[in-house]
Parts: sequence; structure tokens; C-alpha cells
Amino acid sequence: MYIRRQKGPAYVALPDGTILSRSDLPSVNTRRWVARRKATVVTAVAAGMLSREEALDMYGLSGEEFEGWVKAMTSHGRSGLRVTKLQEYRQ
Repeated sequence: MYIRRQKGPAYVALPDGTILSRSDLPSVNTRRWVARRKATVVTAVAAGMLSREEALDMYGLSGEEFEGWVKAMTSHGRSGLRVTKLQEYRQ
């Protein structure tokens, strides 16, 4: 039996004391990106679990799209990733 080894740590401890593991990441087949899933990917990259390039390849994201998520999350928190909030913040 062959077990595929993932790059990076299997889990990271976040500043608030919670644990984020690779099993918490969204499926690679995700097509519907809700705020919770976006926040999980951004947090995983910020914590060093995934590299930016690995996340872009894994989820088929563009660099511009991902940077938009990072900017929205740093400016407005997790609720800033909601599509309705993005429309409000652009105005």
C-alpha cells in the first residue's frame, strides 16, 4: 500500500488556539466558493500550511482572485469575503 505524503505540515496551530488540519481544507473539486471556504484557504496559506502557488494550483484560482480574497479578509475579516459584501465595499 502506498501512502502519498503531502508537502508542508499536516496541521498548524492558529493564534486563537484552534488547529487547522489538511482535512479541514475544502475539496479540490470545489466550484462554489462560500466565505467559509475562502477564509479556510487564505488562513492555510497565511499559516504556512500551503504555499500560495500550491493553493492556486490545487483549487484552480488565479493570482488576482486569491489576492482579492486576502485583501478582503485583511480589511474586513471573514465577512468581507461574502459576495454581497464585496459588492458593497466596491461602491
